[in-house]
Amino acid sequence: MKKQDQTALFPIPGNKKIRVIIDTDAACEADDPFAIVQALLSPKLIVRGIAAEHFAQEGSMELSYAEIRTILDAMEMDVRALRGQKGPLSEDSEASEAVSFLIEEAMAEDERPLFVLCQGAITNVAMALKKEPGIRDRMTVIWIGTHGTAYGTPPFREFNAGNDVEAANLVLSSGCSLWLVPSYVYTTVHIGIAEIARRIRPCGRIGEHLYAQLMEYNHTPGAWWTQGESWSLGDSPAIAIAINPGCGRFETACAPHVEEDTASTPCPENPQIRIYRDVDSRYILEDLIAKLELFTET
Repeated sequence: MKKQDQTALFPIPGNKKIRVIIDTDAACEADDPFAIVQALLSPKLIVRGIAAEHFAQEGSMELSYAEIRTILDAMEMDVRALRGQKGPLSEDSEASEAVSFLIEEAMAEDERPLFVLCQGAITNVAMALKKEPGIRDRMTVIWIGTHGTAYGTPPFREFNAGNDVEAANLVLSSGCSLWLVPSYVYTTVHIGIAEIARRIRPCGRIGEHLYAQLMEYNHTPGAWWTQGESWSLGDSPAIAIAINPGCGRFETACAPHVEEDTASTPCPENPQIRIYRDVDSRYILEDLIAKLELFTET
């Protein structure tokens, strides 16, 4: 039987709930699935759909879509999975089903606000804004990406912005309500693989999948940047901030411009956005683990 009711874990007041669309490069590395699961288990978040993003690999959007389907199957949840743009704006000019769905959801008459939680390149949102600029004032975008206000030579090529710099700058300059979680924040959400093995792996099919896909990726060349026995669940702040915007401190500043090497440069012409300075990692990780434990018990 499908467990379609996200409020099953515990009830919350109906007026606190928000609509969300998760936009994710779910197959690019191990952190996205943890964030998707946390969103699906959060009663405050009415997950209207999960959109697949591309990343730096041939056929990557389809890989992301397949991982989304795997997660939903492991959790026995019936949530809409959507194929997104096949590549950056410069390579794919035809609006995907994810873009059409995002526009439809943003333009819908609904008293519950819409949040788009972006965990990868931001191509789907950028294409939606190009196709229907009217959605700009009808959603809040939370994006894991860029080097924020850390101007100057970038410490590394920021993956999410770097996968579509044109899309990044389109969204940053669009004037939409944007809450940015930059690299110096999202890289701080650390968890040990031992804790994942001890506390997440036992949580049913989905717990085993989260552990197994991380362990598999950890033994590939793509994991060169990791420390070996720990992980940064860098996409999870997008979910936690949607649940509790106060789980981190933020500033309001002009959105940066992203250069081709992903360096942030000041751009006084850009609109003001919310830029997070830190997040509460303990809250984020304990919330995920407790919800997984409750889900396994139901």
